[in-house]
This record gives sequence, C-alpha cells and structure tokens, in this order.
Amino acid sequence: MTISLGVVVPEAPLERNAAGLYPVDEGWFVLNAREAQWFDSHDLGLYTPFEGENARFSQLGLNIGILRPGEPSCMYHREDAQEDFLVLSGECLVIIEGEERALTQWDFVHCPPWTDHVFVGAGDRPCVLLGTGARMKGRGLVYPVNETALKHGAGVEVETTSPAEAYARFPDSTPIPCPPELPG
Repeated sequence: MTISLGVVVPEAPLERNAAGLYPVDEGWFVLNAREAQWFDSHDLGLYTPFEGENARFSQLGLNIGILRPGEPSCMYHREDAQEDFLVLSGECLVIIEGEERALTQWDFVHCPPWTDHVFVGAGDRPCVLLGTGARMKGRGLVYPVNETALKHGAGVEVETTSPAEAYARFPDSTPIPCPPELPG
C-alpha cells in the first residue's frame, strides 16, 4: 500500500560561476563535490558547504573541509547545536574541551551541544574532514579563551560571542573551484 501526502518536492536549480556549481533555490539536488563551489578561508582551510546564498539548509549543515598542516578549521568555540565530524583522509588534531587528540582517517568526533572544539591540520599532507551539524536553535555561540587553541593559532585572546570579533583578523572567504588537495 502506498500512502501519498500529495507533496512534490521540486528539484533545485544549480547555477555555475567561475568557482563551480551551487543551488539557487530550495529543493532536492545532486552535486558532485568536485563540481561544487568551494571557498578559501585564508588560513582557516578550504571548504564546500553544498549550499547557495539563497538556498541554505534549514535543519542540517554539512560541508567538506580541507586543512593543510598547521591550519585550523575555525576558531575554538562551542554552540547550542550538535556537530559531528569524520576524518576522510589525512591527519588532524582536535582540541576538544581543552584536550588535544590526534586523529587519522575514519576517526569520528561527536560534539553534543556546548562542546568546546576546533580542528587543526596535522601530518605532512592535507586532511579532508566531513562536518555536519544541526542548525543552531538560538543564538548560542561562544568563543572561549583556551591556551591549547591559542598555541595552534585557533583561539581568541578575549572571550566573545561575536563571530565578527572572533574572526576579525581573517579576510572574508573567497569562492574558488575545487582545490587540487581533494583526493581521489
């Protein structure tokens, strides 16, 4: 027996710019990571969010990030939403609740809401990291001071809840085509 709710979800149109493809509206779509629009975060890795400026995922964020050795993924933070990460290739460090842990391919990291964390590329080649998380429920976001994160260039010197303050020393991300560091 088939039950129909009479709902048809449309396919989202994809547009191409010099950096790659991205969705321009809500709906389902298929997009290969090598064809997707990527971003260079200037000392905070490379990433593709699989989203477009006007086509944000409302419930779940997902991205692939590439961290070169010594490069942090973001600033050490905690937020009011769950996040999970899987190392697809290479090596990195996770600084989680002030502890530093070495990670290698297929290591999985679960961060319940309010878990302090950041990733830093390690080893002698880029690390490819899959990140996913629930969209924040409120405005709960804190960038705490942490000496271990600061040692890796991944922390703030003064606690803040403002992303603009936490990332003030970094330029805006720049759209780029799929980077050659993506393996396979």
